[in-house]
Amino acid sequence: MIRFDHSHVLVSFHQYTSAARAGVKKALAETICDALEIHATLEEEVFYPVLRRLDGAEPVIQKSEPEHDEMRRLIAELRATGPTDRRHDQLLHELMRNVMHHVADEETVLLPEAERMLDKDRLNELGAQMTRRRLELLKPKVGKIAANTALGFSGSTTALVVGLASALVAARFVAKKATA
Repeated sequence: MIRFDHSHVLVSFHQYTSAARAGVKKALAETICDALEIHATLEEEVFYPVLRRLDGAEPVIQKSEPEHDEMRRLIAELRATGPTDRRHDQLLHELMRNVMHHVADEETVLLPEAERMLDKDRLNELGAQMTRRRLELLKPKVGKIAANTALGFSGSTTALVVGLASALVAARFVAKKATA
């Protein structure tokens, strides 16, 4: 699940160009920001506490939450900057540089370590916890996320199909959860 989130954010980032229409840039930036905020919350509430109990001295774990704090600072600044402002592109690129560094640490150190230390059942349990929490976090944002996905990925048919499919699956899960 963590790797999927990383891929989703990177695909969204690769759709972003400085030459895009302002509405597309804003939609992609919002898609990226929402995805990162949800992902960071899931890691902080579910994943990191388990890893800290297993190996709290791991440097990647120790620096992960401060990196999330910096990411949230950049997201707030990005959201406060209009898409036609030159600073908007700079902020998005700075955010993505930080995210790529963070992803590299997690994918090369933290995730392999978690897979070594936790058995398959425990990993599945964590995935289920993260899915339940993700649905709670998505519920108030489903419409906004779907609209931003449709607009932001409008230049790429493949990305649009993948993005819309992801948004629709998320919406279906939220709807099922609400009726259950």
